[in-house]
Amino acid sequence: MTITLFAFYVFATIAVGAGLLVVVARNPVHSVLWLILTFFSVAGLFVLMGAEYIAMLLAIVYVGAVAVLFLFVVMMLDVDFSELRGSIANYFPMGALIGVILLMELGLVYGHWQFADAAQALRQSPTPDLTQTHNTLALGQVIYTDYIYLFQASGLILLVAMIGAIVLTMRHRPDVKRQSVIAQMHRDPAKTMELKDIKPGQGL
Repeated sequence: MTITLFAFYVFATIAVGAGLLVVVARNPVHSVLWLILTFFSVAGLFVLMGAEYIAMLLAIVYVGAVAVLFLFVVMMLDVDFSELRGSIANYFPMGALIGVILLMELGLVYGHWQFADAAQALRQSPTPDLTQTHNTLALGQVIYTDYIYLFQASGLILLVAMIGAIVLTMRHRPDVKRQSVIAQMHRDPAKTMELKDIKPGQGL
């Protein structure tokens, strides 16, 4: 057994085990920590595949931003997890039924899956030959050269979705002070600032 194969089995086993513990862990903080371990293990698998850029992206973005954000949200929110577990038990039969149906559908799809003869060649055709360039340059050529319009369209869709989520969840409360940019721009400095002549030894 080579070192690469041994490392693959180690990373794959840790990723599967940590992913299972994310679901079964009773403490939400422990679940987030197991999720971070899963991300690092998957990043190791990407390194073994030769995709160092994807591995660093996974470690920096998902571990450094998303997982840490989850951790802070879970630790700072005052959530009654015992009450949540009680409500989960009420919906467990319906959730289990839906899960069994999904597994049966996936089994049917996997049983009737057929690979086309040219599937491997079509999958490799968008990317340049990796023997002539490294994966980061190949990824940049595919995203920012060959499919730049589709990439920009996906970014526009995400922007519209983000604006829509903000608009749907934004509530104007009359008892909350808000910033008025127009009023700040048109204010008169002579009316907004007052100079006081403080004598020595005299307080305000």
